[in-house]
Amino acid sequence: MHPNVEAFFDSATCTVSYVVFDFEGGCAALVDTVLDYDAKSGRTATHSADRLIDFVTAKKLTVQWILETHAHADHLSAAAYLKRKVGGKVAIGQHINQVQTIFKPMFGLGHDFAVDGSQFDVLFAANAVFQIGELSAKVLFVPGHTPADIAYWVGDALFVGDTLFMPDVGSARCDFPGGDAAMLYDSTQQLLALPDATRIFVCHDYLPEHRQAVQWQSSVAQQRAGNIHLHAGVVKADFIAMREARDQTLGMPQLILPAIQINIRAGEFPSPDADGQRYLKIPLDIL
Repeated sequence: MHPNVEAFFDSATCTVSYVVFDFEGGCAALVDTVLDYDAKSGRTATHSADRLIDFVTAKKLTVQWILETHAHADHLSAAAYLKRKVGGKVAIGQHINQVQTIFKPMFGLGHDFAVDGSQFDVLFAANAVFQIGELSAKVLFVPGHTPADIAYWVGDALFVGDTLFMPDVGSARCDFPGGDAAMLYDSTQQLLALPDATRIFVCHDYLPEHRQAVQWQSSVAQQRAGNIHLHAGVVKADFIAMREARDQTLGMPQLILPAIQINIRAGEFPSPDADGQRYLKIPLDIL
């Protein structure tokens, strides 16, 4: 059974979130959701997440899962908000503990911050299989962008997070703490070995100058034929050299400091301080 997929593009962060469902009135998973955040004021809002709620309500869907492909550095997750509003288990790859271990000291999170992934409801191992209603989904372990990235393979649809972008954009950066270009190459080869007709849904589209409109869907065949970084014939050593050189030219994502602090908590805000106010930390001279 092939899934129904509805995409929601957030122009502020160039992020694509998805509702994956079996049929109207059936069951759904929400993939890589967005909590609106204004960096200038520190204000959060839920307009992006509410669009997903409106859709699942209109389709009479029961939300079983709120799925993260990894701890994002470019947007805040709305997982905690959506769980309160529509239910579902918040899930991520089991290697999130490695990411938490890396960032705990960077943000001075304190002894009470667990680095075992317990903030999430479910930690998926590689090749884990789970159900979205009548849909069968499989977890693929695809590290490289971070040490914890996973992809979700549901019927003929593959949700790759930041591992691959549209063919004319290429591949994800690997210079975040714990990232590794060699691992990313191996991960992408696993994905590009899937059937040609497999639909690939990316988490971001950074609109290149030559293209008029944002896109988020391609296929394995299209990626193998035309991905500017990973088309058929690109060897591992050349990819690593390209990726490492390119990453040296990239600035940090605008929201990396607030996003990581929220996303390694499964979308929850930090506990309030003694004054009742919640705070994020801005470490100096670390990144």
